[in-house]
Amino acid sequence: MTSRRTTLSALFGALALLAAPAALAREARPPEPPREARPEARPEATNEAMIGEAMNANTVSVITGTPGGTYFRIGADLAFVLNDGDRIRVLPILGKGAGENAYDLRFLTGVDLGFVRTDTLDQLRQDKRLRDVEQRIHYIAKLFNDELHVIAPKGIDDVRQLAGKRVTFDVKGSGTDYSGRAMFRGLGLEVDAVNVDQPTALEMLRKGEVDAVVSVAAKPVSVVAGFDPGDRFHLVAIPYLETVSEAYVPATLTGADYPKLVDGGKPVETLAVGTILGVYNHPKGSERYRKLERFVGAFFGQFDKFLAPQRHPKWREVNLAASVTGWTRFKPAQDWLDAHREEPTPRAEIDRFLSEQPQDLAADKEQVYQAYLAWRRAQQASYGMARR
Repeated sequence: MTSRRTTLSALFGALALLAAPAALAREARPPEPPREARPEARPEATNEAMIGEAMNANTVSVITGTPGGTYFRIGADLAFVLNDGDRIRVLPILGKGAGENAYDLRFLTGVDLGFVRTDTLDQLRQDKRLRDVEQRIHYIAKLFNDELHVIAPKGIDDVRQLAGKRVTFDVKGSGTDYSGRAMFRGLGLEVDAVNVDQPTALEMLRKGEVDAVVSVAAKPVSVVAGFDPGDRFHLVAIPYLETVSEAYVPATLTGADYPKLVDGGKPVETLAVGTILGVYNHPKGSERYRKLERFVGAFFGQFDKFLAPQRHPKWREVNLAASVTGWTRFKPAQDWLDAHREEPTPRAEIDRFLSEQPQDLAADKEQVYQAYLAWRRAQQASYGMARR
């Protein structure tokens, strides 16, 4: 019995000695995480990747302008009207304005859309570093006009009196910086140009440190309308001369636009330049191209919503079918217009609607607008029945 116990003890001891290296090896290695905690096995990681892919696949970005400016408000309208859950999202990005937007649209990887102007291609052509700008940047639609505003002391009644004087043109790279200077050159007017932001410029004007402030933006411009001129300052008249580029057209500023800056009931003559919804011309079939196709369908298809009273009044100037000389329309936008050519444009529809209404209805703009929406829904319903 004793011999048997000794033999068993020796056997267990040998087994322990044989197992010891394996045990020590296990202790030397770091413990493996439980299978459910490994990153490749986490369902949360897969879900996060899917969320990221979906968000990127449905988001288009638009470069706008400075806070409080018209482009900023128009970009916000695009987001408010078109954002639709997981189907499409418009992401507005603050920018400096049309001048810098052209470069952002051309070169920044994450920028799909941007507010530029009818003179933007001329601006880019002057930059000898750039090639084929007409092929890189197309347009989706001509939007509205941006008016030239010149605020100066009341002793200055004609913009040409500013020759040789200190005049601000917003920040460097802004739309005012390019278009404003180009308009002044077209007028044969040389000034001492200064680049500062508009609130700073208006304060400098008040202190007499500059002689005038220039803003090229869609009326009414909030920073201009919010300026208190007292009895010292006003909006200066600007004539339309034959020497001015064809990109610029005559326009007016009224007391309704700027009650503090326009004296009496006579409109102030000025110039204007067209704003365009520009787009980077991504290769057909690419993911970015497909996203922009979806944007075009949503933007054109829901354009009525931009005419609502809470949206910027400049939307009511838009004619989606209007062409822009020297520019190429983005193919999905042209395809959409071709497919819907038998349908009247919003401007033509509004004119037709108003011609059918009693004269006293025009006294209440909100009543007119709501009546128009009801009328258009009825027109669309009858149009749909006719096509079946």
